[in-house]
Amino acid sequence: MHDLVIRGGFVVDGTGAPGRRADVAIDGDRIVAVGEVSTRGRREIDATGRLVTPGWVDMHTHYDGQITWDPHLTPSGWHGVTTVVMGNCGVGFAPCRVEDRDWLINVMEGVEDIPGSALSEGIQWDWESFPEYLDAIERLPHSLDFAAQVPHSALRGYVMGRRPSEEENEATPEQIAEMKELVAEALEAGALGFSTSRTTLHKTAEGVFVAGTFAEREELFGIAEALAETGKGVFEIADEHVMVPQDIDWLEQIAARSQRPVIFNLSQTDFAPELWKEAIHKLESAVERGAPLWAQAAGRAIGIVMNWRTTAHPFVLHPEWQKLSVLPWREQLAALRDPEVRARILADTPEQRGVFEHYVTQTFEKMFPMVHGYEPSPEHSVKAIAAAEGRTPAEVAYDALLANDGQGALYFPLFNYTDHDLDLLHQMHSHPRILMGLSDGGAHCGAICDSGMPTFMITHWTRDRTRGDRLPLEYVVMRQTSQTAAFYGLHDRGVLAPGFKADVNVIDYDNLRLEPVELSHDLPAGGRRLIQRAVGYDFTICSGVVTVEGGSPTGELPGKLVRGEQAAPDGSKPAVPRRKPASLPPASPRASL
Repeated sequence: MHDLVIRGGFVVDGTGAPGRRADVAIDGDRIVAVGEVSTRGRREIDATGRLVTPGWVDMHTHYDGQITWDPHLTPSGWHGVTTVVMGNCGVGFAPCRVEDRDWLINVMEGVEDIPGSALSEGIQWDWESFPEYLDAIERLPHSLDFAAQVPHSALRGYVMGRRPSEEENEATPEQIAEMKELVAEALEAGALGFSTSRTTLHKTAEGVFVAGTFAEREELFGIAEALAETGKGVFEIADEHVMVPQDIDWLEQIAARSQRPVIFNLSQTDFAPELWKEAIHKLESAVERGAPLWAQAAGRAIGIVMNWRTTAHPFVLHPEWQKLSVLPWREQLAALRDPEVRARILADTPEQRGVFEHYVTQTFEKMFPMVHGYEPSPEHSVKAIAAAEGRTPAEVAYDALLANDGQGALYFPLFNYTDHDLDLLHQMHSHPRILMGLSDGGAHCGAICDSGMPTFMITHWTRDRTRGDRLPLEYVVMRQTSQTAAFYGLHDRGVLAPGFKADVNVIDYDNLRLEPVELSHDLPAGGRRLIQRAVGYDFTICSGVVTVEGGSPTGELPGKLVRGEQAAPDGSKPAVPRRKPASLPPASPRASL
């Protein structure tokens, strides 16, 4: 008798192969059969009419602090994710001396918009070195698996001291050697890689560029030697968007010299909307020369969610609004409904801050009431609505935010939306060297809510898109299972086949949907965050244990720390991607599975 049998589902196995109706049998934490299973299970799940996939593997999250207090790593845990990789973008909490804890909290608060009060109260500090960090989080129970990378900001601060590292003093050869030794130590202990940030968008809560932003390339090459000498790990970089094509030259050198995977972020910006094409061309040339170089792209526009209580909205720079912002919410709402207050705010002149702040809060042609989904048409913009109704864009935005008892929201697609559609992402996600990433689970709590991206990939790209070509279901499943797992050397998961780890989703595909984004204050110390739930995950299974049933946690906590690379059941380490269809025809909707 098997421990668990999932019967009669439409199995999309994560390899890119065509889906088929099959049973899945599980013993312990491993899949033992996929096909027609005659042996009964101690527990059986009827998956008739359901989609059965591997659990999602999210390669770009920021749960480095939340890992110590949230066993379900939400919101990701609500969206069928069974493995997360943390420590991206060069930020994290190890190595760290006791006296530097507040500093690293300040870094994470500024870069990833996670409330510092929540981190201060929530993090259960029990480490100094990176290996000790891994040991500490390994002791904590979780419902899904997790892995970590070494963040450059913490590493640089540990070796050079907080102020020297932030002031970007050039590291000495001795300091570079020490950083290399610490990274090698972390890789041997189970870190999946090293990450750094070179984007000027990443600043601490004090407004200081993150340690490592302007580090000399000799420092990065020195650190990368740890990957080369250990033969382990990935080099991940959050690069300045407009510098990506130029920086590919030296990233190729790191990839070629270390012979370890190097991955950078790829997005379209309004300030240089065609540069992503140049980046792809240079990426392809580097790959032709044999460099293990990759890009990662988001599944949708990286969009800022705005309401009255989020980090950004059209009136956040208005002095009249700022007078209200310090009041309790119910008092704010009462004032916002007052016609005289409304008139004063609308007539007010925004403060002069940076170009970026004004761009985000005043560009009404890229601002949409968030009732039009994640691929809104130009006619749904605040500016277009204002023109059609004979009102000002500010009036339309104000009333949209005031809707639904003050819970109304606006959506500002910051990256990947210059052309007001997602066609460029269709191109990116059809490319064999661009992986699915940048969901930023656990981060940007007051501005961006993209941790539900795995669900969006399934609903929008394979079923619901009407403004352009879709992607095949089997391909999208592969994108966020075997491909993301294999890139980080986790060859034991992401596939439904005998011998692979029993991480499984049973999904009501026809009714799968994202719930509206909402603002919650459920972080430690009452910290705020934007959250988004999903409907349609009947079961999520991690290591053969049902962790989510009917959308609710079961209380089971089989999740484990993943240390280093994991071989496939046959002992091999397949190349990424595991399989890619020869062509990607437009996908047709599946009315029923």
